Amino acid sequence: MKKAAFLLMSAWLVSACNNTTNQLDEKTDPAEEVQAIDYQIYGDTISPEGAIPANELYAMMEGRDSLPLKVEGNINAACQVKGCWMKMDVGNGREMHITFKDYGFFVPKNSAGKSAILEGYATIDTMDVAYLKHLAEDAGKSEEEIAAITEPEISLTYVASGVIMK
Repeated sequence: MKKAAFLLMSAWLVSACNNTTNQLDEKTDPAEEVQAIDYQIYGDTISPEGAIPANELYAMMEGRDSLPLKVEGNINAACQVKGCWMKMDVGNGREMHITFKDYGFFVPKNSAGKSAILEGYATIDTMDVAYLKHLAEDAGKSEEEIAAITEPEISLTYVASGVIMK
């Protein structure tokens, strides 16, 4: 009896393995195929839904000192030491300085030129001279460029809890 059951099971497995009909093909609409997504997520897993263009950020910050939101834009620079900050173009020759929540993650040092979606908080903040010089060093600026930093800067900053890098 055991041998007959074994032969019957073996015949069924061979038959199943030789079945070349894909039952899902009959139900799948080619128009619904999912396109490959070419991006990386850093920090918290976030989605792109609801992101505003970076060039609208200054207008949204009018009269506020901070604002939680998602923003999408182009990266102009990233820390060349370990990827612990980025600069995003916000239009009109301005940039937003981006750091990462609790220093909990970093982005690739070659992020400049890529598009990114951020989730977190935008703030208007004053960066002191020592911090600005530190950022210039991280960016690989020359001694002359670093020495030329003599005034604090009021700027748009952002603390991201998650980043989608395209």
